[in-house]
Amino acid sequence: METRQLGQSDLQITPLGLGAWAIGGEWLFGWGPQDDADSIKVIRHAIKKGLNWIDTAPAYGLGHSEEIVGRALADIPAAERPYVFTKCTLVWDETGTVSHSLAPESLRRECDASLSRLGVERIDLYQIHWPRWPTKPSETGTLEDAWRTLAALKSEGKVRHIGVSNCNADHLASIHAIAPVTSLQPPYAILRRDIEVRELPWCRDHEVGVLVYSPMLSGLLSGRMTRERVQQLPEGDWRRRALWFQEPNLTLALDLVERLKEIGARHGVSPAEVAIAWTLRHSAVTGAIVGARRPEQVDGFINAGSVQLTDFDLTEIDSLTGARPTAVK
Repeated sequence: METRQLGQSDLQITPLGLGAWAIGGEWLFGWGPQDDADSIKVIRHAIKKGLNWIDTAPAYGLGHSEEIVGRALADIPAAERPYVFTKCTLVWDETGTVSHSLAPESLRRECDASLSRLGVERIDLYQIHWPRWPTKPSETGTLEDAWRTLAALKSEGKVRHIGVSNCNADHLASIHAIAPVTSLQPPYAILRRDIEVRELPWCRDHEVGVLVYSPMLSGLLSGRMTRERVQQLPEGDWRRRALWFQEPNLTLALDLVERLKEIGARHGVSPAEVAIAWTLRHSAVTGAIVGARRPEQVDGFINAGSVQLTDFDLTEIDSLTGARPTAVK
């Protein structure tokens, strides 16, 4: 599988990376019950298929996702291990209540805990997960405080490169003046294109890598989601509450999938691979984070990195969705 340079770093990454959100299991933003044995199998299968990076976060399952990633990689020779990317700023208490902290001392504790759970000496890419947590804004620290702390952790050798997630262009400009930003991790999909206005151009102009998440809208554009399946999602699956999984957005997405199937048929790939390839076609995008809970799901998207959508394909997609979709994000 081809590789691409991530920003101005020395990381050469495959166009696809394995997202470890769902394998965290049940928590406030979990995807329902998840078998740990399946999680370990999917990680090892993704590596076997050529993916060379995994993206996780301590908040996913309140530490559980990182622990599973660490267990899956423990028996793999160091030279064959994928890069491990993780995040900080979301913390939890003994009751499992999640809150947000940008305080330097909190970030340092998080980093040490992640190193321990992952079983690594250094984190390849350490990212600020959220500049602000919508449910409860940070009471301590600023984004600039947090960024200086990550820069210090890099100098100390605990992390190799530093980046951010869910930041806008103003955030990026502010912290880039303090220390170079390696990468931005934003949501991006055919029906979720707002970052094309400011964030993607900013990253391209400043040679900042972009790792997009939710390129299939959390499974809606996979070709496997139906209204019946949405109704049967487990009570603990955060998607039951998500606006994209409710009308009129649900119909918009499912109608789009039918056309993505037609486009995929022309290339001999799945609608999921078309949806992911669409995000990768943007010149500012370095890679796409794609989650999986079972090995066969990896097989369903593995060819996305090699799909070359034609101008005709792209024009057709724009005609179906509009150049700037207005559905609820």
